[in-house]
Amino acid sequence: MDKFTQDAGSVIVDRLIVAIQENKQFLSDIDGAIGDGDHGINMNKGFTLCREALDKQPGDFSYSLKTLGKILMMKIGGSMGPLYGKFFLSMGKALEGASEVGRDEFGAALKASLDAIHAISPAQVGDKTLMDVLIPAEEAYSSASAEGLTFAKALEAMDAAALKGRDSTVDMVAKLGRSSRLGERSRGVMDAGSASCYLILHTMADTIAGLIA
Repeated sequence: MDKFTQDAGSVIVDRLIVAIQENKQFLSDIDGAIGDGDHGINMNKGFTLCREALDKQPGDFSYSLKTLGKILMMKIGGSMGPLYGKFFLSMGKALEGASEVGRDEFGAALKASLDAIHAISPAQVGDKTLMDVLIPAEEAYSSASAEGLTFAKALEAMDAAALKGRDSTVDMVAKLGRSSRLGERSRGVMDAGSASCYLILHTMADTIAGLIA
């Protein structure tokens, strides 16, 4: 089996919520080194509100993604709310109407999410942001798909590229956001946005791999 149903896919958002809740302190600690120190707190707030909303009105994968996206856009401040809000909302919309999600459907949704963030953020690889994770992850997934690799192998490629991208931010100087004011002092610390983006993509890859096994 190389696909999963929309109904089964709702567990992916469940796992994302748990992953953020369990890593809220880690994300805030990283952010505190060169930022406001509230990244994990804000992410946890949004994802926990999503848990409450889905408990009241559950739905399939597309619905759950859209619910998460809307809550992040409306309920958490700073730059990350709109960015991740667009990410999940665009992914959910891209999957509307698909009874099953396979390699190509997920790839199109991932590309839609990247395009949505590009539309509101000038960040590129090398700027020490979540885009240092998302751009290479999407490119790796797309390349694996174009080569005809399986859904599972494409997810592995995405996950590996996301991890490499996250770790690459340690040696970067921040060029955007509040941490950019620190200049060279921002070097030597992992970017919090890249850490949360890796956590999200890794959790997606790991959960989907279980669904299609």
